[in-house]
Amino acid sequence: MSHLVIEANKLSKVYEGVVPVKAVNEVDLQIEDNEFTAIVGPSGSGKTTLLNIIGGLDRPTTGNIKVNGNELSGMKPNQLIDFRLNHIGFVFQSYNLIPVLTAKENTEFIMLLQKIAKNQRDERVESLLKEVGLGDRMDARPSQLSGGQQQRVAVARALASKPDFVLADEPTANLDSASAFKLLDIMAQLNKEEGITFLFSTHDQRVIERARRVITLEDGMIKSDEKR
Repeated sequence: MSHLVIEANKLSKVYEGVVPVKAVNEVDLQIEDNEFTAIVGPSGSGKTTLLNIIGGLDRPTTGNIKVNGNELSGMKPNQLIDFRLNHIGFVFQSYNLIPVLTAKENTEFIMLLQKIAKNQRDERVESLLKEVGLGDRMDARPSQLSGGQQQRVAVARALASKPDFVLADEPTANLDSASAFKLLDIMAQLNKEEGITFLFSTHDQRVIERARRVITLEDGMIKSDEKR
């Protein structure tokens, strides 16, 4: 039986200004566990804004968003921080690794915040970095890794907290084709073998071709929703 991980109802986000901009417009969306879904659309269509609202990084102007039945809209800022820490994994196009930390230290950082015991951290980090093909680069700092390797560390970090799902915002945008395909192979394998739910925001045709569901946004609204 599938389980509903994300449920958005009449979600809108308006940025006020001389001319108000409705970045997300009355979006209804349901994401079940084990999905490998891409949200696509032209620049300014609302992809990143929608992802940020789903991830609790931004609040909707109207509507509500539930993650595993938990209503995010009513949470206080400190509650949202704790919820993101324990339930949502993030992968950004700019990697967002801490330069002075090794691959191992970057991966375990969230687990430190979760106050997980050292022996459990060591075991999980070693397992994750091996899964993403970096078992031999655990002591390397970001400056010693290629862009593709840094993004694989970011994926391992996103999974370290055992999240309900992973949000990936343009994760292949800064990668060459070989690195992008390697990263997509890893994420597709994690989705298939471990049932990890991935939700992408992307322009990248390489990601779109791999996705099993493609949601197209235009002017903040869902124009199509295709399952494959």
